[in-house]
Amino acid sequence: MHRPFMKTPEQLESLEGQQYLVLRPTGELADRYSAEQTDALALSRLPHPHTGHVTLRGFYEPERRAELTALVRAWAIEQDPIEISGEAIDAFPEPWQILILRLARTDSLLSAYATLTDRLDATDFRRLGELPLDEWTFHMSVVYGATLSGPEWKALESARVAEFARPVRETATQVELVSYSNGVEHTEVIPLGR
Repeated sequence: MHRPFMKTPEQLESLEGQQYLVLRPTGELADRYSAEQTDALALSRLPHPHTGHVTLRGFYEPERRAELTALVRAWAIEQDPIEISGEAIDAFPEPWQILILRLARTDSLLSAYATLTDRLDATDFRRLGELPLDEWTFHMSVVYGATLSGPEWKALESARVAEFARPVRETATQVELVSYSNGVEHTEVIPLGR
């Protein structure tokens, strides 16, 4: 059963016309994410994703979704499963104020990002919020705290930010291409590898 990533009308409206290529953990990492999100929401009710996910790329291609999907499928066929490893609860500071589950820069995650970049660089697809690999922090957003005052954000950050005693690992064997149109979230699951 599909569990939506975003489901409030405000979230869906803000994402209209956009597409995201994501990994959706389903094992131990998903369980840890869920527990961390529950704990953070107990401290402050904030907007948040409704399913834990690792965004590999964002796009704005409402008119070329089929072409974008074809590129992702071609990349995925050549992509081995991706090792993802949670290492801490961390935060993106002001002005974003996002509590995150930070991921280790595993070799397979770095390789996946780099090979996807190579494919995308040969296109003119409009990419959203993309940073060079050296500057990208792989993560799963836990809660969005932009509406909190400075002191409220600092309190949440100091209560939740911590390194894990041991990494929480999982292997992703598929990606999801998530798109938003007419107030509805659509997903296509694409297996990795041949």
